[in-house]
Amino acid sequence: MTIPLSRIQLALFFILLCPVNIIGLWWAVGSPLVMDPNSICRKTKRLAGKQAELCQTQPEIVSEVAKGARLGVRECQYQFRYRRWNCTSHNKYFGKILQQDIRETAFVYAITAAGVTHAVTQACSMGDLLQCGCEATRSRAPPRPLSSSTSSTSSSASSTGEGVKWEWGGCGDDVEFGYEKSKQFMDAKRRRGKSDIRALIDLHNNEAGRLAVKLYMRTECKCHGLSGSCTLRTCWKKMPHFREVGDRLLERFNGASKVMGGNDGKTLIPVGQNIKPPDRQDLIYSAESPDFCLANRKTGSLGTRGRMCNSTAMDVSGCDLLCCERGHRDETVVFEENCLCRFHWCCVVQCKKCSVRKELSLCH
Repeated sequence: MTIPLSRIQLALFFILLCPVNIIGLWWAVGSPLVMDPNSICRKTKRLAGKQAELCQTQPEIVSEVAKGARLGVRECQYQFRYRRWNCTSHNKYFGKILQQDIRETAFVYAITAAGVTHAVTQACSMGDLLQCGCEATRSRAPPRPLSSSTSSTSSSASSTGEGVKWEWGGCGDDVEFGYEKSKQFMDAKRRRGKSDIRALIDLHNNEAGRLAVKLYMRTECKCHGLSGSCTLRTCWKKMPHFREVGDRLLERFNGASKVMGGNDGKTLIPVGQNIKPPDRQDLIYSAESPDFCLANRKTGSLGTRGRMCNSTAMDVSGCDLLCCERGHRDETVVFEENCLCRFHWCCVVQCKKCSVRKELSLCH
């Protein structure tokens, strides 16, 4: 089933797949417009509701949204680098993927929503946005000892049984602000009718992406005291590294649940017997993915012909799986790289050029 995406989500997914400071906006009519990032907000007539309001009143946040979309696409390309579909940046093919309700689409929605959450939150901590800053810790319970990453339900500061006093301080990441802005911008209002089920799936995957950031905050602490003692520990909350977010969402991709719409048009039902309903962190889809072996514009597949593979691996990067059992050829390439680098005071690094031979396996 092919259903048009909301204009703003197509815009975000194409953000900065083009050169730096270039955004390809793909509107419902299907024609791409190349423009600078600020042009998103000049096109608010094409947007609606809270998206248009955000563009008009807080355009600097839209800039962080763009950075988050870029972050998400880069992570997608890293996580899928050894798979048949490698999160290609080819606009025409990428757009076809987004118009299907397959596992790969679920991952793209989730990683992009996570990227927006991460980028906006990071901008708050760095002082790049006037609307937010470090996390307010007055109402937060005190941190527990390092053996636990959670916090108790008491208030202000506490003293552990080990004689170490704890309190919140530093600059914690205000993930709630990033979460809300990602939700406001990514969860576009959908048309009612046939697209309701698709909308529910997309909104679920958006939320799964945001939760992959929000629910996995880590506690960082710094000791204070004479002679290196730790009589007082100041702690703050930080987001997980985005690579951890990508790894976690890839696990969810591998275990994604197939669903179908309920009779009421408002619920999703898992497909298959004795299958537990997916939770908020699971990725969901409703259509099976193509095999991505051969180039096909209709499905968004570039095929795997000419892709590098690992002739000794037995996983998805191995030549048997990646090349779809078509076989592969071995080629030797010679290239130059810096070598024998030396630092000369002050302050120059001088390197020689060395020729390197590398054996490559390429899919037929």
